[in-house]
Amino acid sequence: MTYDGRLLSGLTVLMAVVEAGTMTRAAQALGMTQSGVGRSIQRLETRIGIRLLDRTTRTLRLTDEGRRFWERVGPHLDGIEEAALDAAGATEKVRGRLRVNVDPFFSRLVLARELAGFLEQHPDLRLELIMRDHIGDLVADAFDMALRFGEPPVAGFTNRKMLETRILTVASPGYLERHGKPEHPRDLINHTCIDYQDPATGRAFEWEFRRGSEILPIRQSARLMVSDVETMIGACCEGAGIAQIMELGSQHIIDTGKLVEIFPDWPDETFPLYAIYPSRRHRAAKVSVFTDFCSRLLGRADERSYYSIDLQKLTSKAPVQIHSNSYRVADRDGLNEER
Repeated sequence: MTYDGRLLSGLTVLMAVVEAGTMTRAAQALGMTQSGVGRSIQRLETRIGIRLLDRTTRTLRLTDEGRRFWERVGPHLDGIEEAALDAAGATEKVRGRLRVNVDPFFSRLVLARELAGFLEQHPDLRLELIMRDHIGDLVADAFDMALRFGEPPVAGFTNRKMLETRILTVASPGYLERHGKPEHPRDLINHTCIDYQDPATGRAFEWEFRRGSEILPIRQSARLMVSDVETMIGACCEGAGIAQIMELGSQHIIDTGKLVEIFPDWPDETFPLYAIYPSRRHRAAKVSVFTDFCSRLLGRADERSYYSIDLQKLTSKAPVQIHSNSYRVADRDGLNEER
């Protein structure tokens, strides 16, 4: 196969489609017609011998073959773009689109109130925060980075640890009055617990207790499993059972007595937050600046109640959904075709 300018041109169009998510927006970004974009993709598919995109009346997404192809060529196109920016002396300019896969709880608790100031500081930046309950495929979904709780994937990514927050085992005073306070983690087998669903597996997170070098896994007894942090805390405050929650955003609930920490003598179980990047040699300035911005915000987490969950909202009597999908992106491949 001869790698000529037409092949590179087709790859550039494919990159625009993946990043924009629709043929229409890709055409606008490239200064082409939508039909011209479609013909370029068809020529590229003919040239390389695979179908790259599945297109229906509602969605546009990479095929399995297209995803594998994009995972191979995407980083190289990014490298070409970075080299061009470097040659133009533009690597230090914070501009263009920054697309971030972000944990919904972190976005609501920490980022929401701080974004206006960040955008004011960087007027040439367009920020897309896509709230998802899982990391998915950063490359195929055209993400520049992700902010996720939990251990990062082992292969294919680089990462930076942003925070470690303590895990607290808690219950409401009302629950403890009715059922008694467990004296040891093993006593939880005789209590009602609230499970939190691991979005990666669909199963409940396993409970674990740490004290120095001692690690104690516990099989808890649960009748309720939720997929939303705030729903779990609200149910716990109302006496639905014992829960494990992150200290981040929750300390004021302990301080006000709405929840009671049950095992303060097991203080060393933590849960990390990572910034995760597609594997690249150099990060664009916009990625580095946003990462540093989040790091500064998390420095305030040392002020125990700076970031606080809205307790009044959690304990209102309005109906709640146990398995909430309100923060899940409709199209997991991140490519939504406009009607």
